[in-house]
Amino acid sequence: MRGDNQTDSPEDPLVNEPAENNQRTAFYSDVVAGLSQDQKTLPCRWLYDQRGSELFEAITDLPEYYPTRTEVAIFKQHLPAMAAAIGSQAHVVEFGAGAGTKTRLLLDALTAPKSYVAIDISADFLASSMASLAAAYPALEVISRVGDFMQSAEMATMQLPEGNRLAFFPGSTIGNLLDDEIIAFLRSVRTALGEDGQFLIGFDLVKSEDILVLAYDDAAGVTAAFNLNLLTRINLELDGSFDLESFTHEARWNDRDGRIEMHLVSGRAQTVGVNGDLFNFKAGETIHTENSRKFKMDSFIALTAEAGWTFKETWTDDKGYFAVALMG
Repeated sequence: MRGDNQTDSPEDPLVNEPAENNQRTAFYSDVVAGLSQDQKTLPCRWLYDQRGSELFEAITDLPEYYPTRTEVAIFKQHLPAMAAAIGSQAHVVEFGAGAGTKTRLLLDALTAPKSYVAIDISADFLASSMASLAAAYPALEVISRVGDFMQSAEMATMQLPEGNRLAFFPGSTIGNLLDDEIIAFLRSVRTALGEDGQFLIGFDLVKSEDILVLAYDDAAGVTAAFNLNLLTRINLELDGSFDLESFTHEARWNDRDGRIEMHLVSGRAQTVGVNGDLFNFKAGETIHTENSRKFKMDSFIALTAEAGWTFKETWTDDKGYFAVALMG
């Protein structure tokens, strides 16, 4: 519950920061809004500062975390077919680019790709990974844009010249979104790329609960560190007073909504400050930080169709854990 120290007046120093600090202002607004709800929540995009992005890359190498290695195996097996279906001289735009490992696999397979636009919310991490990628592909025009892909899709893709436009969205990041967010995002990409645009997307499939929970609560505690880092970020950037020792990470399978949920659980009754705002926690109360949805193939096809996309080809692994689809 939000305390008496309100900070949404015109004098609020965070609200009135100059334009270059808009991201910090947005972060602050999201934190206040999320912690003021009955079920406290924080948008998952704020998990990915420099440290968070590094921790996520470490998660992708964990033995329990099947999505990355499964999707990479699909790419390695089927990239010639994917490249043939996509066509030559593609202008590629990737949402949530990260370290670019799968990007390189795609670029190596494509015939004479023309340009690559990467969008990611972590400026420092994006800069370092794209500098490395640009050095590896000197003939390719490489453009990086810092931002939330949900708000940047149309802006970024409209920078691309006419031709063979391809959106790239691996990693099942689409599973972080609710149905209405998925439809809105996919529609904005469709509008930006045009009717001839294509979309190569990865998405995670429903499987047994024990496999899913372990993937998001590993024995080494890397996912816990990734989740708790969000509280560290609030402390550092927004003058927060979270005691990290009194919060623990928890991964839950929500069978009704078909998703893994990540929560931060308060171990005791406590009051936490954020830039002067006070938020009360009961023992056992949680902050819901991320969803990772697992899709059934037919329901995902129907969802993307509502946003104006048609499945052209689909590739899966032998166990049926993960899928990559080319839509047009």
